[in-house]
Amino acid sequence: MLSPRGVTRARQLLPLRPWPRRSGGDGSIMASMQTTGRRVEVWFPKRLQKELLALQNDPPPGMTLNEKSVQNSITQWIVDMEGAPGTLYEGEKFQLLFKFSSRYPFDSPQVMFTGENIPVHPHVYSNGHICLSILTEDWSPALSVQSVCLSIISMLSSCKEKRRPPDNSFYVRTCNKNPKKTKWWYHGLKLHSPPVWCFPTYLGQDDTC
Repeated sequence: MLSPRGVTRARQLLPLRPWPRRSGGDGSIMASMQTTGRRVEVWFPKRLQKELLALQNDPPPGMTLNEKSVQNSITQWIVDMEGAPGTLYEGEKFQLLFKFSSRYPFDSPQVMFTGENIPVHPHVYSNGHICLSILTEDWSPALSVQSVCLSIISMLSSCKEKRRPPDNSFYVRTCNKNPKKTKWWYHGLKLHSPPVWCFPTYLGQDDTC
């Protein structure tokens, strides 16, 4: 797996107009974009490009990549999701937001529900934050976006009662905008199943939701 090299960060990239893509010297995909008269070149990790294509061509059941979300940046995706048949969420539509740091896949992606409809679930807060160990301490570079999607599908499908976490109101008022800055304590099942209990520890109080 290749690590990103020579990443150039730029502020105020919108509006962006894509330039023709060409291969970089290290086998990564280089997208050249123009903004306010400047040309900004961003090197995309090979691993992330591969996962994007996999999600486009063979998505998990009920999942679809929102193509518009990746037009300007490959480091932030939106995945449209529909509740599985025969579950409490059958027919409901949700959106998952994925954000990837330059250390992915060694660093887990930031994943949360977004949009107008946040599923009512014991491990999903009303701001979209998800208490699931695969997103934090049980993350491994061997896992992928597909793995995360399947875990979230399993989490929703196994739900027996629609309700918010008992500390939802307090957590939403005090948490950091980035769910990865919450220290979660898990008890019970982990990885592809939701934990039986989640106890968040609130970090980063200066940047609340």
